Amino acid sequence: MTRWIGETFTSDAGWKHLEDLVDLGNRMAGSEGERRGAELTRDALDRVGARNARVEAFELQGWTRGDSRIRAGGTEQDCIALPRSPDESVTGDLVDLGYGLPEDFEDADLDGKVVMVATNVPDYYDRFVHRREKYYRAVEAGAAAFVFRNHVEGRLPPTGSVGTDADPIGGVPAVGVSKEVGARLARRFEGESVEVSVDAEIGDATSQNVHAELGPDTDEAVLVTSHVDAHDVAEGAMDNGAGTAAVIELARALAAREDDLDTRVEFVAYGAEEVGLVGSSYDAEVRGTDAGEARSPTFDSIKGVVNNDGVARGRTLSFYTNGFDALGDLAEDVAGDFGHPVTTIPEVAPHSDHWPYVRWGVPGYHVMSETGDEGRGWGHTRADTLDKLEVRDLREQAVLLTELTVRLASDEFEVAHRPPAAIADALEAQNEAEGMKLVGDWPYDEA
Repeated sequence: MTRWIGETFTSDAGWKHLEDLVDLGNRMAGSEGERRGAELTRDALDRVGARNARVEAFELQGWTRGDSRIRAGGTEQDCIALPRSPDESVTGDLVDLGYGLPEDFEDADLDGKVVMVATNVPDYYDRFVHRREKYYRAVEAGAAAFVFRNHVEGRLPPTGSVGTDADPIGGVPAVGVSKEVGARLARRFEGESVEVSVDAEIGDATSQNVHAELGPDTDEAVLVTSHVDAHDVAEGAMDNGAGTAAVIELARALAAREDDLDTRVEFVAYGAEEVGLVGSSYDAEVRGTDAGEARSPTFDSIKGVVNNDGVARGRTLSFYTNGFDALGDLAEDVAGDFGHPVTTIPEVAPHSDHWPYVRWGVPGYHVMSETGDEGRGWGHTRADTLDKLEVRDLREQAVLLTELTVRLASDEFEVAHRPPAAIADALEAQNEAEGMKLVGDWPYDEA
């Protein structure tokens, strides 16, 4: 009965796959490295016993990084372009807008200016303000360019995409700078003319999702997911090589427990998450059926989603349960049975690959791990490297997530889908709706 636990604690399948992914180098959406990462993931799923492992391609807006620079007062300051920034060079007076909270934009004269904001929000603020919301507030205010300043020390300029579903390439050039460079820019050049330049190749590209299955051939399925792609500035070990390694480890453990599964489990490793959840949105569109007058898709065939994005960065797992109380209870029951602490967060989390399903009422987890750092920490920087992770954490968390998946797939566990309007109401209550509408992420106007 418990043999699978010991085998998981000694397995190298997930960790070896993580090493293979980070050793590819560039896994940016649409790149050759991302394609090779998908093929490696397909082959790893096949090796650990999942059936029908395959790669499904889809088209997307391609973006390839070139050089970027900030010129100020005869100096050139280190920066990196934000993916899907336009290929453009502009000049304007620098305005440091601090945290870049919604109220910071209200009375500021930003027309034609180069706007700099921080990657974090203050402790007192009631919600996280996403990078894209800050960017599009700047665009809406007429800014000429956007500078994203890290709050983490260590000379680490942050990355992260801009653009929307309707307009995948952003409206103005956007770059990330380290905390140190940002402080220098604010001290020496605020109010002075600076030049922001981004070089990028923009064109059509192809990405891919990886699929495989275990368990009975039921119409209903539990999705165990991650994303293969990563920002090209680093190895993408934490974001999200570790999540894909966890999917491999779960597939290996569940193959040994296949008789315990009452519902089919489908493993999906998406492409192009980092440029707007493109792979998972494509998959959701394929799966969804039109709901008639409601004009929103339904996903009756999906019992639940276990999305692994940010696992193994720390020892304690955290579960965003997106307002599904039964999912929180299940995670706490599993953790209690194993004597391992977890954190459950009932809020709706509209970022990462569970969201294209959860937004229409599908029960879903966003599984992460606690690091003690504010915001992304080393994520989305050059410091997202394998040395930050521990194989122990991956193995321990794989045990918990394997058992969680078995119980989620059980006929004895029930969790009802929610009406999309209930998800929308929760986002309104969390003060998320205004920012999502601004960046084109609000799907409910036609629901």
